[in-house]
Amino acid sequence: METIKSRKEFEQVFGGGRRYNHPLVRICVLRGTGDAGKVAFVAAKRLGNAVFRNRCKRVLREAARQCDLPIVGADIILFATRATHGSKPQEVADALSKLLKRARVA
Repeated sequence: METIKSRKEFEQVFGGGRRYNHPLVRICVLRGTGDAGKVAFVAAKRLGNAVFRNRCKRVLREAARQCDLPIVGADIILFATRATHGSKPQEVADALSKLLKRARVA
């Protein structure tokens, strides 16, 4: 799975992308990149300590695998919410697939 790593790539997705929200996960999608597509997983410090944030990112990574991310031609950033921590990866994957359909990338 190709991930977004550089600050420049993050800024491109934030600047030109659209945001979609769900109580379990938030996403920012930049379509039309023309490459294989990349994914990033973000858990802000305000959510909690490192153990809490790492659990959130593990859940997001598993949900992304279940939704067959990355998608060709789209860069996607997944943001954890407080509800992500207590959720099962399947629940987050269901929410993520709804958001991807709303964003018209899946």
